[in-house]
Amino acid sequence: MIPTPQAEAAAFLARLSGATPVETHISAVYVGRDTAWKMKKAVALGFLDFTRLEDRERFCRRELDLNRPHAPAIYRDVVPITRGPDGALREGGDGPAVEWVLRMAPIPAGQFLDQVTPDAALLDAMADAVAVMHGAAERAEVDTPAVMRAILDGNVPSALHAGIPQARVEAWATAARVELARLAPVLARRGARGFVRRCHGDLHLGNLCLWEGRPTLFDALEFDETLARIDVGYDLAFLLMDLDLRHGRAAANRVLNRYVARTGDAGIVAGLPFWLSMRAMIRAHVEAARGRDWGVLLTAAEAHLRPAPARLVAIGGLQGTGKSTLARALAPDLGRCPGALVLRTDEARKRRFGVAPEHRLPPEAYDESVSRDVHAEVFAMAAVALSAGQAAVLDAAFLDPVQRAAAEAVAREAGQDFDGIWLEAPLDVLRARIAGRRGDASDATEAVLLRAAAVDPGPITWHRVTADDGAVMAARVGLGMDGGSVC
Repeated sequence: MIPTPQAEAAAFLARLSGATPVETHISAVYVGRDTAWKMKKAVALGFLDFTRLEDRERFCRRELDLNRPHAPAIYRDVVPITRGPDGALREGGDGPAVEWVLRMAPIPAGQFLDQVTPDAALLDAMADAVAVMHGAAERAEVDTPAVMRAILDGNVPSALHAGIPQARVEAWATAARVELARLAPVLARRGARGFVRRCHGDLHLGNLCLWEGRPTLFDALEFDETLARIDVGYDLAFLLMDLDLRHGRAAANRVLNRYVARTGDAGIVAGLPFWLSMRAMIRAHVEAARGRDWGVLLTAAEAHLRPAPARLVAIGGLQGTGKSTLARALAPDLGRCPGALVLRTDEARKRRFGVAPEHRLPPEAYDESVSRDVHAEVFAMAAVALSAGQAAVLDAAFLDPVQRAAAEAVAREAGQDFDGIWLEAPLDVLRARIAGRRGDASDATEAVLLRAAAVDPGPITWHRVTADDGAVMAARVGLGMDGGSVC
């Protein structure tokens, strides 16, 4: 409902746009053919107060400033609605403002990502967009454990008021507080290392759209700096939670792994159980307050706080055997949500040189010293994941028995189970696969394959799997996953 003091402005915007508004509890958006006008409602809801005209102007301008860097074609300007000499309302003008609106380009129907089934390329592009946004965001100096504790405590009365059963709310809150107490030192260290930033703050699929074919972030949280100055992992967790429930574990796992491939932030997994649970609980009581189904969300919030065993899986073999395909297929079902962190030497090498995974590197990027550093980096990231309780998959050729032994040592030192998988296929099959590659992080050519094939890898003690259509099932059996998910 539009507040009564804004009724005249609302009627004017409806005439201007030729449409009834798309409303939330805090705004009304009037979508015309070439322009959309967003008016903030004159409401006070505890967590915000838009009742004063000057505050509505200020928050319109804040929203513009926050979103324009990532969606410049969507966010245009902020204009007043004024009264003309004839007494009628008009857009712009020099008189006193009756109301303030944010002018935007209309987003075509069906282009919001909560209405789209994403393929692998779109999931990668989503992660890239978030990584770019986080990379450009200003650092924030806040007491992250205290902020998260306040958000947690605030969700309890909200959930109860929305009608979620008290016993389940209190049990969730108890488990969440235990997890936060365990996590507090980790969160503090991440803050000191610069992972707390002025984030989007409301990063669910409905706040991403396809614009000119690319996923674009919009509608960043403008009215509460406490909820927006957070760890980048808590920001990303909203998107991962939304993907997991709408499109399945594999979609969330792919976005997480692409994000880590771009940023190198393996430590993000330490907070994921708590962050995912928080995001699911928030969405649960919001949906409950709207009279919608909240059961699946509450169940997810509870499940994220239950421990699951971590493990390390390493996948080796010649170029073209499908190591990365197998890693992606196995990862969603390994360990806790959203599955294992896939650590690929090809992606780590590209990150080291500051380029996207699909960007080809010159031969000198494959010098022995560089390769040694790349392997050390992915081993260190695997150790970070395992120490945080997250499963990990190492994806590399592992032609050198020293590297295979080093991979096994990572799991042993972390006190976690290890399994190695060795993929094999005829050389002519591998040559054909490499010739047909497009848009992959691997720069391997047929010449690279032939040189590698001439190397004696030494004794292979890992599970040998034929790299054909049955590789995924054979690997699952070898890992004891044939009965289904081990999350």
